[in-house]
Amino acid sequence: MKLTVSRQALLGALQAVIGVVERRQTMPILANILMQAKDDRLAMTATDIEVELQSGCEAQIGMAGDITVPGRKLFDIVKALPEGAELKLALKGERLSVQSGRSRFSLSTLPAAEFPVIDDIEATQTHELPVDVVHRLLDKTYFAMAQQDVRYYLNGMLMETDGGVIRAVATDGHRLALCQAELGDKNLPSEQVIVPRKGVLELQRMLGDQGSLTVSMGKNHIRIHSGDIRFTSKLIDGRFPDYQRVIPAETGNYMVADRDTLRRALQRAAILSNEKYRGIRLEIRDSGAKIMAHNPEQEEAEEQVEVEYSGEDIEIGFNVTYLLDAIGAVDNESVRISLNDANSSCVITVPDIDQSDAKYVVMPMRL
Repeated sequence: MKLTVSRQALLGALQAVIGVVERRQTMPILANILMQAKDDRLAMTATDIEVELQSGCEAQIGMAGDITVPGRKLFDIVKALPEGAELKLALKGERLSVQSGRSRFSLSTLPAAEFPVIDDIEATQTHELPVDVVHRLLDKTYFAMAQQDVRYYLNGMLMETDGGVIRAVATDGHRLALCQAELGDKNLPSEQVIVPRKGVLELQRMLGDQGSLTVSMGKNHIRIHSGDIRFTSKLIDGRFPDYQRVIPAETGNYMVADRDTLRRALQRAAILSNEKYRGIRLEIRDSGAKIMAHNPEQEEAEEQVEVEYSGEDIEIGFNVTYLLDAIGAVDNESVRISLNDANSSCVITVPDIDQSDAKYVVMPMRL
C-alpha cells in the first residue's frame, strides 16, 4: 500500500470514525482503524463490535492495499501536523510509514483480514429522510434512554415505522420521550428496532446539518448513509415495552405556562431539593402553580408561577430533573402539562396538542 493524501482530507475522514475507537480494548484489533486504498480513494473503518463507522477521502494511490493501524495514534499524528500539509503513507513490512515534510512516523499494524467488518445487513426497509428530521427525532428523545439498566432493552432507543410515520421512543422506566415524523410511503408494514445507547449518541455526533440520508433497517442491524459516512449499529435483541399504554388519556386537568418562566422557577427550586432524589412538589390551582422543595438540612424553596389552569386542584411530586429535561425539549414559548391526579403520570407537550410531533411522560414521586 502506497498513497499521498492531504492532511485536511485525512483528518476529516478520521474525525468521522474515531468516536468508536476506545483506547483500551479487550481485542487489540478494535483499537485499530481499517485502511483500504484503491481507485483514488482511501476508505477508513472503525468498530467496537457494536457500532461501525466508515468514511473516506480522495487520495493519490500509488499502490492499492489494506491494513489496520492504531486509530488514536494516527489521529493524534495527523491532527498535530501543520495545516496544508501533505502526507505520504507507505506499508513497509509490518510497519506503516507516515511522512510529511521533515516529520516521519512508523506505526505498528495488524492484518486487515483480522478486522471485523459488517458487510450485508439484509435490510427489510429502506427510507430516504432529511438530516434535520433524523436530528430532531434523536435530539427530542435521547435523554430519556436508560443507562446500564438490567432491563437491557431500555438501554437504547426504539425506532418504529407505522402507517407512514417513523417514531423514536426512549424510556428509563420513570419517564418517556416520543417524537415522530411523516414518511412518504403510507403503506409500509410496521417494524420496530432498538438501537443501543452508544449507537444513538454516535449517530447524533456524526450527522451533518443539512442534506438527506438513507436509513436501512435489518433484522440485526441498522445502517445509515450520510454523505461519505456510513454508520452501522447492532440492534438490541429484546422486546420494547408497549409505550402507548404508558401515555395517560387526556383529561380536563391541564395547565399552560410560559416555558422559560416555568423552567427558571424549577431550576431555582431544584437548588434546595434533595440531592439524591431531586424531588419537588407542585400545587396547581386556578390561582397559579406553587413549586416547593426541601432537603434533609431542613432548607426550603418556594416559587409562585402564573399559569392558565382548568381542572381540579392537584398536589403532586416529581423528579425535577425529569421535568426540566422534558420542558427543555419543547420548542415553543409555552408548554402544556396535562395531569389526571396525584398518582398518575403527567404529559408534557406544546399547547396545541394536535400540532405536536413530540410528547413527554413523567411519572410522579411520593414525597
